Amino acid sequence: MHPLLNDFSDLTDNQIEDKIISLTQKYWKTANPQVQQQISLAIDTYKLEQQTRRASEQLKQQNQDSDNNSLDKLIKVS
Repeated sequence: MHPLLNDFSDLTDNQIEDKIISLTQKYWKTANPQVQQQISLAIDTYKLEQQTRRASEQLKQQNQDSDNNSLDKLIKVS
């Protein structure tokens, strides 16, 4: 985790993707290894957030699918 990046709740998925692209471009434009290291750390932090959001979304989708296929909804008792 990059120490200056801590709250991503106000960013959309597209904004996170844009930040990753922008930082990647900046990484390749600089020749300073210390700056590259900091940019790389920031990119990794954004990618981790992106993966966490995708995993959370997949889990929600699996739970929703599981709820839709539960036996309670398939068996109708009158």
